[in-house]
Amino acid sequence: MNRLYKTLMVLELAAAFGAGLVGWTVTSQAAETGAPGASAKPDVTRGQAIATQVCASCHGADGNSAGGAFPKLAGQHAEYIVKQLKDYKTQPGAKEPARKNPIMAGIAGALNDQDMVNVAAYFETQKAKPGYARDKNTVALGQKIYRGGIADRGVPACAACHGATGMGVPVQYPRLSGQWSDYTAAQLTAFAQGTRNNSEPMHTIALRLNEAEVKAVADYIAGLH
Repeated sequence: MNRLYKTLMVLELAAAFGAGLVGWTVTSQAAETGAPGASAKPDVTRGQAIATQVCASCHGADGNSAGGAFPKLAGQHAEYIVKQLKDYKTQPGAKEPARKNPIMAGIAGALNDQDMVNVAAYFETQKAKPGYARDKNTVALGQKIYRGGIADRGVPACAACHGATGMGVPVQYPRLSGQWSDYTAAQLTAFAQGTRNNSEPMHTIALRLNEAEVKAVADYIAGLH
């Protein structure tokens, strides 16, 4: 039943994206006609156009999604967003993309490298709305994992890479502060199961966490600021 529901949701989202995505692709290709190549400098105005036409339905026009089914992108490091968009594409020599998602595969496939740079730069400039931890009973456990890890299982502190307040490090590590707990928990599960295969360290770490620990640390991260 869950599988059927997810399939229907994917089909509905794909249909909803269709017109906007096709429209953006035509506009983007027309704008690029005659251009010798993508500029390294981001165009935030064009990035906003992509966000409005293609991304807003799930992530919000300003990158603040309405719920945990889709991540907040506001304030996220641009380099990280670009990498994730590329990871939804099957790269030369690979049999499948590093991140498997039929909706995002279609969207990323319609964007050229400059489009990705532009939309990522736009989302980075947006202000993320704060999140909140929801379960007071797991805050202590979540804090322990985030700040100190689990030494006897080789789980490092999340803060070591993502920072004490979850702001991450540009290029290297994503911002986690205020991210929806449902989304963070889902990604940790995907890392553990190998359905998200674009970070070997996160795969190893996620494998060493049980379900209760995943939920606790994800909820704690939601309240970081």
